[in-house]
Amino acid sequence: MNRSRRRSIIPGFGLTLGFTVCYLSTLVLIPLAFLALRSTGAGWRGFLAAVASPRSLASLRFTFFVSFCAASINAVFGLALAWSLARYRFPGKTIIDAVVDLPLALPTSVAGIALTAIYSPTGWLGSPLAKIGIQVAFSWPGAVAALVFVGLPFLVRTVQPVIEQLDPSLEDAAQSLGANPSQTFLRVVLPTLAPALRAGFAASFARALGEYGSVVFIAGNMPMKTEISALLILIKLDQYDYVGASSLGVVMLVASLSLLLIIHASRSNSERIHGVV
Repeated sequence: MNRSRRRSIIPGFGLTLGFTVCYLSTLVLIPLAFLALRSTGAGWRGFLAAVASPRSLASLRFTFFVSFCAASINAVFGLALAWSLARYRFPGKTIIDAVVDLPLALPTSVAGIALTAIYSPTGWLGSPLAKIGIQVAFSWPGAVAALVFVGLPFLVRTVQPVIEQLDPSLEDAAQSLGANPSQTFLRVVLPTLAPALRAGFAASFARALGEYGSVVFIAGNMPMKTEISALLILIKLDQYDYVGASSLGVVMLVASLSLLLIIHASRSNSERIHGVV
């Protein structure tokens, strides 16, 4: 029986694979392995004591809470923005499309300083909000605002290409069968966008979990209240508590890795739906 084998035009798969594994191991896998090893330097009891301390638990709760809030806000308004950019033409579209990517290029510390200046009690938006009893800067709403800013591009750029690939004839067919716009969106469009929307939500969530520069200026950094885990890790390092810092780092690493697995699973599902795979 004759078997045909497709040979690559460019040879060297073994060499390139070996270089890739070596490169990733040196820059990613080995440092992360040492992080996990360092976190267990005092034993599992030391690891649990570092993670389960009241201050660590408070920082983890606050970090996950504001990250989830920011990702949820981005899921709603980011979807609307991606839909507008993909489906409509309007004046200033090019500028808005470029502004969406601005958080990816702008240093996050600059974003934090700008947001703090705007939302502080004497700022342009913070002053009128303070008059009605709403404090944004130096509280959890400020942290959410900063994480919304840094996470928006991840959701928009994940969902927008899928919207552009949607077949408008499906929406026309649903309307011809008597579906109103809300029913068409909820029963035809949204199920198709769901995998990409989940992936964008997870990407925005993961980005928020690891954010430091923008949040540290506007959150207030009050221990047990508005202290993020990234700042607590830095504080523990300054105090030479390497086991505590490594333990918190491992928790954040596991959370981020889980979200990344969700992203890849959602993308694979989306590709199967659109017939890419």
